[in-house]
Amino acid sequence: MSNGPSEAIRLVVSDLDGTLVDRKKQLTPGTIAAVGRLRDAGVGFTIISARPRSGMMPIADALAIDDVMGAFNGGTIFRRDGTVIEQHRIDPDVVRGVFGLVGDAAVDIWVFADDLWYASTAQGHHVDSERVSSNQAPVIVADFTALYDRADKVTFVSDDPALLGTLTDRAAAAFGTRATVVQSQTYYLDVTALAANKGDGVTLLAEALGASLAQTAVIGDQGNDLAMFARAGLSIAMGQGPEAVRAKANFVTGANDADGVAQAIDSIILPRC
Repeated sequence: MSNGPSEAIRLVVSDLDGTLVDRKKQLTPGTIAAVGRLRDAGVGFTIISARPRSGMMPIADALAIDDVMGAFNGGTIFRRDGTVIEQHRIDPDVVRGVFGLVGDAAVDIWVFADDLWYASTAQGHHVDSERVSSNQAPVIVADFTALYDRADKVTFVSDDPALLGTLTDRAAAAFGTRATVVQSQTYYLDVTALAANKGDGVTLLAEALGASLAQTAVIGDQGNDLAMFARAGLSIAMGQGPEAVRAKANFVTGANDADGVAQAIDSIILPRC
């Protein structure tokens, strides 16, 4: 890939899980300090994530992010004070169709709606992880049909890569022109509104923060980050991310458990500010 834009970087937009936070879903002191150095240099910083708003708030509070942020891959643009600037929910017919397509496959099901997390089970290590990521406990339901008309995100969870890959391909083929169908992790298949993708999301964030896309750097680690890699002037992939994601970035930094974002800020972004 190229070395990125000729224009100075004025805004950094970071993914959360697998990127800004470590394996324990925590911000490290090194990352917090590096974000501070960005701000001292007059560079804006914000976040975009597949997480719901509730899961982004602890990070926003810790970093004192008062600018706009993007939840649900950019489907909900909001501020830390609770103001929602823009919101895109999934077409109910798509939700119905995706549930029909998945059928009785061996996956757990999560639906995010009304700022709540609805789940088919409260058991399993992914549920435990999501309790931290979402900053809330799941509401256990057996029937999701009442949520079809107000779903922000539907997630199918499986540790069977072949199964989830097949479901992703089938869902993308059937609904990819009407929804965003991506894997936010190797074990999560996410379906969000068509406009709820990180490409559109980073475009909205940059516009709101007064930076051009050419002046925007993005950092991510998974397939759902590729849409913002394609839009931003400078893209940086995390070292532990899949090879296919790393291959699409201008630069690759260290892993999220090795302060990769701090490394990227200091060695890649600040020299271009």
